[in-house]
Amino acid sequence: MARQPRPRLTLDIAETPTYAIGDIHGRYDLLVKAEEAILRDGAQLPGRKLIVTLGDYVDRGPESAQVISHLMEPPPEGFDRICLAGNHENTMLDYIDGWVSYDDWMRMGSAELLKSYGLDPEHLPLVFPSGAQLDSFIRHSLPRTHIDFMRAMPIMLDTPHVLFVHAGIDPAQPLAAQTDEDLVFIRHRFLESRVPLPKLVVHGHTPNDEPDIRSRRLNLDTRAFRSGKLTVARFWQGRVHLFST
Repeated sequence: MARQPRPRLTLDIAETPTYAIGDIHGRYDLLVKAEEAILRDGAQLPGRKLIVTLGDYVDRGPESAQVISHLMEPPPEGFDRICLAGNHENTMLDYIDGWVSYDDWMRMGSAELLKSYGLDPEHLPLVFPSGAQLDSFIRHSLPRTHIDFMRAMPIMLDTPHVLFVHAGIDPAQPLAAQTDEDLVFIRHRFLESRVPLPKLVVHGHTPNDEPDIRSRRLNLDTRAFRSGKLTVARFWQGRVHLFST
């Protein structure tokens, strides 16, 4: 199956309190806590609110399947939700579609993902000594609804003053020319560039102990799968408020 370009969304959030959640990586427990904190915070604000998750829902942490199931459910009452794709979702789909080998996929921390779906990554290669048989069994064992949900995820949310994306952008290219590959994988060319960014870019992908706050860049990846800290940023009336689980 050929890789299909992902949707790119445009939205005006000027009148919408918006909450961005960093990389979750299988920490369903922290996702629930983050949403509870968002609900408490949002109760003070008017109108409908928006939750934007920045990708990397699977791998590394223990509950990838539960995270995807939760995100497929309706958002909390009074909220809308947009789930952006991350590189770990893209790589999982690349494995399913035959673009990535089982061994390369496992290097992404995907053994924990398989366990969350009731599969044993250590035992399976013994049962299926043929790589083709192993791949076929795994691809047919993962829920089709979860796969379809991940395939449909947009890759970018562009708003007048804030851009939400998983990894970042290529500062040398206009937004319309950004590739899907850069939007979920870029790192050094984005983080180390001195080219002014067109607007505030809110992203994850590059783990830090604390949120990385710059004038035109905000990184919310705080190693939730290991640190127990899932970081949320609220955007409302030109201000940014940060909190963590």
